Amino acid sequence: MALLEILEYPDPRLRTEAQPIARFDKALQKQIDDMFETMYQAPGIGLAATQVNYHHQLIVIDISDDQKSPLVLINPKIVKKEGVEEREEGCLSFPGVYAKVQRADRVTVEALDRNGQPFTLEADELLAVCIQHEIDHIEGRLFVDYLSPLKRERIKKKLKKLNKGR
Repeated sequence: MALLEILEYPDPRLRTEAQPIARFDKALQKQIDDMFETMYQAPGIGLAATQVNYHHQLIVIDISDDQKSPLVLINPKIVKKEGVEEREEGCLSFPGVYAKVQRADRVTVEALDRNGQPFTLEADELLAVCIQHEIDHIEGRLFVDYLSPLKRERIKKKLKKLNKGR
């Protein structure tokens, strides 16, 4: 396995719309494993392929404390949303940045697993938020898109300042 570079805002590649996955081969399995390793190392609870410059509809998630509940979503589609919740979100592409974002509290998602088998998942609370956040990534949207222009500008300035220190 290998650690992948996580693209950071305002990298324009983060706005790329990901393509559906049709081939479930060894290269895809390695990409999934590398994404989990990268996410755990970061550390994070979700990572979309777009964030590691792999522009296919692939998401890895693990919201467990012990990193023993890996979830792979390939070509995911949200088919139902319910409720509204506001929760503070962070993002591996926005190191050190957190902001309150309003999203659905419950979602039903249809996806393929790492072997191409279809499944349906009903999720709520943190998992629902994480799924919505990561699906946004593969659609070229970022969590800051839900914020006011003023808040987005503050975040951009903060990240520029942090990057100068590297």
